[in-house]
Amino acid sequence: MKATRRSKVQRLCVDRISTLPQTIIEIILCFLSIQEAARTSILSKEWRYKWTKIPKLVFDDSVVDSLESLGKVQMKAWNRHSSENMTSISKVFYAIYQVLLLRQAPIHEFTLDVVADCDCFELDQIILHLSRNHAVKKLKLKSEYEFRYRVPLSVFSMHHLTNLHLEYCDLDHKPTFRGFHSLRSLYLKYGTIPTKTLLHLLSNSPSLKSFTLLVEHWELGSKECTITELFACLHVVEHLTTWPLILGWFALDPLPKELPTLINLKYFYFKEMCFYCGQGLTFIAVMLKFSPNLEKIKIKTDSDEPYNPHDCCENDVIPPNTLEKYSDVWLKHLNELEIYYMFDTNVKSVLEFVKFILARSPKLKKVNILSVLEKDEEFQVLKDLLRAPRTSPVEIDVHD
Repeated sequence: MKATRRSKVQRLCVDRISTLPQTIIEIILCFLSIQEAARTSILSKEWRYKWTKIPKLVFDDSVVDSLESLGKVQMKAWNRHSSENMTSISKVFYAIYQVLLLRQAPIHEFTLDVVADCDCFELDQIILHLSRNHAVKKLKLKSEYEFRYRVPLSVFSMHHLTNLHLEYCDLDHKPTFRGFHSLRSLYLKYGTIPTKTLLHLLSNSPSLKSFTLLVEHWELGSKECTITELFACLHVVEHLTTWPLILGWFALDPLPKELPTLINLKYFYFKEMCFYCGQGLTFIAVMLKFSPNLEKIKIKTDSDEPYNPHDCCENDVIPPNTLEKYSDVWLKHLNELEIYYMFDTNVKSVLEFVKFILARSPKLKKVNILSVLEKDEEFQVLKDLLRAPRTSPVEIDVHD
């Protein structure tokens, strides 16, 4: 018999998405914002609670504005009287908490990027709820400069954490916690943390592979620890990102000539490097000496570098030929070097550093320099580098 061909309407009505495995549906819903995922509950009875099972929750500025309306539609939000007596930020946290209470599956990733008072009781309760009821693996908390959030002790009860990202957050607890034995990535930016607390945290995170430290020295209490102690805690780290401001924290005395070997370090990113001021170049050279397995170096220069080097403090200006004393550095695994940016005022110092790397990296494949120079100046820099002694047939690219 001849099969009956389905009409166009019937073909359009076929629901192929609903037949997908639940794990695939959850992955799809993770690409939506919270309010968009919640709206799928109106599709059918089958879809009513699918959004409550997605393992990833992100609450940022794009979500906050619509949380209150989401609460009214999806959770039959709070009554009018209580709403009138709640601050706007309290309403946001109340709505977030309601979303958490509706959860029907574990939360593995949680992101909160909103302005909150640093003593915010509501946020503390959210963190406490997560620590007690969910095996959170990735946690990101971002506040604002004016409203720094003091991270509660309950965070250290999240023993399943693999990624911890804190911005404008204070982590000033006494070093009595046990650390994170599953933590692989730690990101600290613009927050406050005592040196002893930081070293205790690092030494009790044996699985740590990626560490970003972008805090300012005056926020840390520099009288108790040294940079040698910091490096001793980083022997398992493979990716390290930091900036020169940590030198004011650790390097109270002259930078030590000997540091613990960072045997596993493969990627080093040094941000806001000033080729005129401070001990940045010396610090990099010393660190390279004790990072024998580095594969990639990335340096981003400080956009606020003085136009005139004489604007620097006399005691901070890097003396000429600084790198000559580190002639024993040998980077046998380095294959890539990136520098952003080369200015008119730092050309000489950048060239000195790049030539230093070229002469000591037998496996170097690529040097990428992003400049703000004129074309003829870029050509002259490239010409100078191509003539420099090198230990590998490296590709050099100087461009804007």
